[in-house]
Amino acid sequence: MSERNTLQMLADRQAIADLIHRYCRAVDRLDIPLGHSIWHEDGVADYGADVYQGPGRGVIDHICAQHRHTLQHSHQVSNLIIELDGDRAASEAYVTANLRMRHGEQLRQITVWGRYVDQWSRREGRWGLDRRISIRDFDEVRDVKAMQAHAVGRRDEFDPSYDVLR
Repeated sequence: MSERNTLQMLADRQAIADLIHRYCRAVDRLDIPLGHSIWHEDGVADYGADVYQGPGRGVIDHICAQHRHTLQHSHQVSNLIIELDGDRAASEAYVTANLRMRHGEQLRQITVWGRYVDQWSRREGRWGLDRRISIRDFDEVRDVKAMQAHAVGRRDEFDPSYDVLR
């Protein structure tokens, strides 16, 4: 493989990984335009019949609407595998999502462990998501006691990260 091909492959892998991370940022900051930007316009999302099946950009709207009913949430991805084939790619990323909410006076945490199984394409020089299957491997709900109140992080454009990443 030539050095040019190796550099292009590395750039393509990084572009896809960046989009996966931006998806997590979008749903954690409730940043709908950012979430829409990772999808191609005709992208399709399958999060299971009990959660969401439909247009990819619509899943962002759905998730952000659901997250507004929680106190906090945080998504992390790991174990990322990306297979490239020219202007097409496939990936699998493990995801852990933690969500906090109140049930009466009790603070509860929902944790979901799953995987994003994605199909990507580069169109007009831009990588975007064509299809995502979100697989929920297992989950739990448990009562928790917060160690302290956290007032710095925000779920909107006033989060301190927006000033740094502009």
